[in-house]
Amino acid sequence: MVSFRDSHGVLRRPRLKNLQRAQEEIYRQLQLLMPEAVAHHDTFASRVDGSPELRLELLERHPYTHFVRLTYLFGDERRQRLAPDAHIRVYHDARIAEVTAFDSVQGFNRTAHPWYPVLPLVQRAWRENVALEKWLGYLLGQGHRFDTMTAVDSAIPTAEKTARVAAPA
Repeated sequence: MVSFRDSHGVLRRPRLKNLQRAQEEIYRQLQLLMPEAVAHHDTFASRVDGSPELRLELLERHPYTHFVRLTYLFGDERRQRLAPDAHIRVYHDARIAEVTAFDSVQGFNRTAHPWYPVLPLVQRAWRENVALEKWLGYLLGQGHRFDTMTAVDSAIPTAEKTARVAAPA
């Protein structure tokens, strides 16, 4: 696990080199979660004692990158809830991964533009990637691994589907 604190225990400011270290750690942790079967299947579930069902779905597959969705699936078929619903871009050639959003709507929205100020973008990326790095460490500590991931037929429900299903009749 990457430490984001200085020698006095103070949280370091987000700097690009520290952000890259976090993204390298996220990539390493994802490699412990992603089964080799990602070449043949798109959706996986992991069930371990004392933990909600973890779902992993490949949203996009390219020669050097994958776009992955990772979330817990809470509830039954009638009332499903997704949390934290992380969308992650995995760069296999660079051996880094970054969270693009913790929300299905934000997952595909543009978050950078030449006219956007740089510092808020780095700060946002820092917060989200540190949160993902901590969650991945927690998942691995719970016992989720590539060998607990099994291919499933059903995709992760979209936010719209879970909202419709959970709405009172």
